[in-house]
Amino acid sequence: MIKAAEQAYKTEFTARDRQLLQGHFHLAESMADLIGPHCEVVIHSLESFEQSVVKIVNGHHTGRKVGSPITDLGLKMLRLYEQTGEITPKSYFSNNKGGEMLKSSTCILMGENGKPIGMFCVNMNLSHPFPEIIKTLMPDTTQHHSFDMTENFSASAGDVVEQALNHAVIEVDADDSVNLKGRNKAITKVLFDNGIFELKEATNIVANHLSITKHAVYKYIREFKS
Repeated sequence: MIKAAEQAYKTEFTARDRQLLQGHFHLAESMADLIGPHCEVVIHSLESFEQSVVKIVNGHHTGRKVGSPITDLGLKMLRLYEQTGEITPKSYFSNNKGGEMLKSSTCILMGENGKPIGMFCVNMNLSHPFPEIIKTLMPDTTQHHSFDMTENFSASAGDVVEQALNHAVIEVDADDSVNLKGRNKAITKVLFDNGIFELKEATNIVANHLSITKHAVYKYIREFKS
């Protein structure tokens, strides 16, 4: 089986292939940070099966490190992918050497021209007490700054602008140092600093809401940029 997989996937990588694979390293770190310390995230390179692990976060769950080989199940998945174009199974349960249960998910990473160049694997260790796992997914109430972040989940760009505008109005109106004359400019500055004017609908929506012209909004933006 290993020889068959090597024949199918052992190809010379280009510099672009390695660059594309490395572009997923930050994603691996973010994924592990999101789920928490009970989650291992691994990136395999198909350039070398013997040293396929090129990125790993929380590798203590399986005892692996950069330079570790691909697994037997990984090779089987590659063979099935060659035959069907699908990863099977998409998620599965297994055990590490210590007998701890893992729930895992794997996807194929593509290079140039749709060529498989790697595998992105997430392994969640389920053997720890469930309350301990849940605790890592909840906000730390001792760190008040963790509640300062807001994010607007909307179906349209217009909704994103409207919600951001509402937050900006509340923020500016609560600031006693901003007088009525400077209110519109201050609101526009908050939106500018938050990148809202990268959305095409922002200028019109802000102008209409503040009862000023688009040219006034553009003037403020030019001042901020300068």
